[in-house]
Amino acid sequence: MDVYTLVGKSGTGKSFHAMNLCKKYNIEAIIDDGLFIYKNTVIEGVSAKRASTKIGAVKTALFLNDEMRDKVTAAINRKKPESILVLGTSDGMVDRIIDRLGLPPLAEDSLRRINIEDITTPEERAMAREQRDHLGKHVIPAPALQLKRSFAGYFMDPLRFFRGKDQGAAAERTVVRPTYSYMGEYFVDEKVINDIITCVAGMMPAIGKVVYIVQEASPEAYELAVSIKVRRGYPIWEAAQAFQENLSEMVEEMTAFNVARVDVEVRGIN
Repeated sequence: MDVYTLVGKSGTGKSFHAMNLCKKYNIEAIIDDGLFIYKNTVIEGVSAKRASTKIGAVKTALFLNDEMRDKVTAAINRKKPESILVLGTSDGMVDRIIDRLGLPPLAEDSLRRINIEDITTPEERAMAREQRDHLGKHVIPAPALQLKRSFAGYFMDPLRFFRGKDQGAAAERTVVRPTYSYMGEYFVDEKVINDIITCVAGMMPAIGKVVYIVQEASPEAYELAVSIKVRRGYPIWEAAQAFQENLSEMVEEMTAFNVARVDVEVRGIN
């Protein structure tokens, strides 16, 4: 296995530029902030960007938890990537990650040791720092769809880049705001969910009335149970199914929380 490293200070754009390096050197996998990403898919790990403190984030990134380290190591052995890129803030950090995960060690003078300053301009690093310091934004080199369950309740913006003639091939990154960002915590009141449900029903001609709503919230996702009445003349099954789909999509879009389940009960004809 060929091991590459990308080193740079926090907030200089390492995660953003990791995909470019993978494309340039045909690198199959990435180790970034506690995640093992293989061919643009999160395979194993817990993102350090979910940590509630910066100290916790560092511990996660270094795989100091033996159980998680073993899971990631097993996943690497299972996928057997021919090459892997390890991200960190210093040579000492990436070497420690390499050692913890049992990857082949890298010589100090190896050409596969890459510094963020070698592949970016001062202007690009300044822009990355601005996004980190003033907007609390962090990039993860994986698609938003891969991260939704792990980052329920985090605002995520997918960044998709198309290259070459084949517009179907895309390298996607995701921007998240970690819990330890200076911007603070984020809560959604129960009344907000009720209002969204009422609004979705009001926008659908087939839905006559929302009878009652039951919410179950967890750190990972919402579960909703909604009882409705369908207007006379509309097919009941189709109306309920459309309401279910629209409601799930709208709650996720407006709150940034996953919706694991939406149960719809039709109580009658309005």
